[in-house]
Amino acid sequence: MKAGSVLTDELLAKIKGIQIHARHLVSDVFAGHYESAFKGRGMAFEEVREYQPGDDVRTIDWNVTARQNRPFVKLYRDERELTVMFLVDISASSHFGTVKKFKNEIAAEIVALLAYTALRNNDKVGLIIFSDRVEFYLPPKKGRAHIWRVIREILSYRSKSKRTNFDAPLDFLNRILNRRAVAFLISDFQGKGYELKMRSTAKHHDLIAMTITDPKEMSLPSVGFIELEDAETGECVLIDTRRKRTLSEFSKEAKKEALERRLFFRSAGVDTIEMMTSESYIDPIVKFFRMREKR
Repeated sequence: MKAGSVLTDELLAKIKGIQIHARHLVSDVFAGHYESAFKGRGMAFEEVREYQPGDDVRTIDWNVTARQNRPFVKLYRDERELTVMFLVDISASSHFGTVKKFKNEIAAEIVALLAYTALRNNDKVGLIIFSDRVEFYLPPKKGRAHIWRVIREILSYRSKSKRTNFDAPLDFLNRILNRRAVAFLISDFQGKGYELKMRSTAKHHDLIAMTITDPKEMSLPSVGFIELEDAETGECVLIDTRRKRTLSEFSKEAKKEALERRLFFRSAGVDTIEMMTSESYIDPIVKFFRMREKR
């Protein structure tokens, strides 16, 4: 698939800035966290055996257990090299931000940070850019030049579609990678109907959902009449933000959707990192690494 990027002086400066910042963080903040977080990483299925006291119940093979009428667990073998895939949503809603940066800019910074961390641990990094289709694919490789390309594509790629469909990138991921990988799915998750495909993908890969949200998507200021437009469908609605009930209902619905999404991820075995465009993404990622280290 061909890239859809045009290099400008501004874009080159932005990429360089992200690279410098990411390398600094990898050296001073993330040293050791990544490797510990993915201990047992790159695990490949080897066989099943009967459950023994002390085995992690999360490794139970429920299909074999049901057939044999007694519990069996899956055994894995370590692989020296991990493949890290970034699935980045560039639908219309990713070009939104009311603070300092758009969501796609924050996505590029996050990917740069994690990609340089992976590079430091001698792991390969790949990229899938998607909207309601897979728009661009960069196969997993190592090297600083490769990471530069990853950052460039996220920042500069212009989507051919405004909408989001998660089935396309997840199907593509499952088709191109037979071996288990760590897959960071980065989106605002404004698309619907992703539950079934995410559940099935989480069985084959270590799937981590990274949610980027803007403050104005959670609550609105009281500024009178404003027109809200759905970036992906183009649907517009006029609301009066001077009405406290309107603001309350908007915020309540946004929090409800966030909670439902969080509960789904947990039930599907998908780890999640939640970030706001108005806040640093460092703390949520460090918190995630530390949570993984304790497992």
